[in-house]
Amino acid sequence: MKKLILSLALLAFALTGYSQGFSFGPKLGLSQTQLDLKSDQFKNGESKFGYHVGLFARIGLGSLYLQPEVLYTQTQGQFTFDPADAPIKEYEADFNRVDIPVMLGFKMFNFLRVQAGPIASINLNSELKDAGNTVRDVKFEDATVGYQAGLGLDIGNMIIDAKYESSLNKMSSKVGNFNTDQRVNQWILSVGFRLF
Repeated sequence: MKKLILSLALLAFALTGYSQGFSFGPKLGLSQTQLDLKSDQFKNGESKFGYHVGLFARIGLGSLYLQPEVLYTQTQGQFTFDPADAPIKEYEADFNRVDIPVMLGFKMFNFLRVQAGPIASINLNSELKDAGNTVRDVKFEDATVGYQAGLGLDIGNMIIDAKYESSLNKMSSKVGNFNTDQRVNQWILSVGFRLF
């Protein structure tokens, strides 16, 4: 993971010298998450809200741009356990992580953007609440990789991003040394402010 972060930082630094515009600033927002469980006994629960806060940078290359971000993200997931011989139980999971999305985008009409790219997530403190003996040996991965895609608006110094995030596990269970199967599906709405 350290090599990935260093590579992204070096890429951003290298592109800054060739870019037609560089901007940087704070970013925060909300997300709506839902677990995507593939099991007969475990069922997806209701959607939950989460939040994120951090920093973004944008490197302009004409109509194209690269937008790396570093965000602290808190999300939740809900699911039910429905065994044949016991009552249904409901559980909640908390996910606290550092997210590093790197969006490659295309700017249109000077204010509308289309973007997509990978997101690396580093687990900080995730837990399954009140699991007891029903759900045992829960292992949260240290780092996973997924993807984000969506639209953005630029209004003066304010940026607005609406994105969808999901796992890459339908294509591969691993990308390099990182697992792709421990990610909630979520809709993300965030606002950033360009300081320069």
